[in-house]
Amino acid sequence: MANRRFEMYEYRQVLVRMRLGDTDRALARAGLMGRHKAAELRAVAAAEGWLTKDSPLPDEATLAARVRRPATTRSSTTSAVEPYREEVLGLWERGIQGTTIHDYLVRRHRFGASYSSVRRFLQAHGERHPQASMMLDFEPGEAAQVDFGRGPIVDDPELGRVATWVFVMTLAWSRHTYAELVVDQTVATWLACHRRAFELFGGVPARVVIDNAKCAITRASTTDPEVQRAYGELAEGYGFRIDPCPPRDPRKKGRVEAGVSSSSGASCRCATSGAWPTPIASSSTGSSARPAIASTAPPTSGR
Repeated sequence: MANRRFEMYEYRQVLVRMRLGDTDRALARAGLMGRHKAAELRAVAAAEGWLTKDSPLPDEATLAARVRRPATTRSSTTSAVEPYREEVLGLWERGIQGTTIHDYLVRRHRFGASYSSVRRFLQAHGERHPQASMMLDFEPGEAAQVDFGRGPIVDDPELGRVATWVFVMTLAWSRHTYAELVVDQTVATWLACHRRAFELFGGVPARVVIDNAKCAITRASTTDPEVQRAYGELAEGYGFRIDPCPPRDPRKKGRVEAGVSSSSGASCRCATSGAWPTPIASSSTGSSARPAIASTAPPTSGR
């Protein structure tokens, strides 16, 4: 708010609130003006006698003459990157390297300066704020992580071109992975894939870490998510705890995210070669189709 340009009528509104007794903090909470700017305006208003209720409010010309700072002349050494400041700093914060940013400016804006100008600009303005991360440790049988990934578009003799999904469940300790190709993300498919994964593993983990898919969570929340009723009954029957990730935070289930990527890639290669174990069937009857099932384990396998 400190760099925002205020119109004169907004200054007058703030002056009216000050004359009514509003503090600088109250003005900031109301979104009218930042505390520091309000303090500067209050000092000017007090010196001019504008805070007295009996005195008239200044007209816009008088107000502009007292509160507007004189324009500063731009230095002749202004960086050539300055016109693209927001764009460049946004790319830098996302982890894009300086050489890539320079190539982007050349392609997008026909940027004529050298990479050195980008490097100097980033050294002066591009302070990064890395996010701390922590490795997640699990005990055997403690948790499994589950997710859906996008599968390939396949040709079915009955249905034509069909979009598919890959259901992946990964045991968090051993990284044993169950992957199944399905044609939808309905509740029935979600539940059936869980049952077949548990059958393949020969057991049930203590908790299942999931994303906030609609077939599992009806209302995502960091503190009080609402679990889909049928999924809750499945968890009760098998005796596992549902552990949803916070909204927009998939890093809490990084093991299955890696499994989704590798399983989706394997499905695409399989689709390209045409080597499907069975044709894809419609799951409109409530039972999930199972055109392809795979189980993988790392070389040092465990439970």
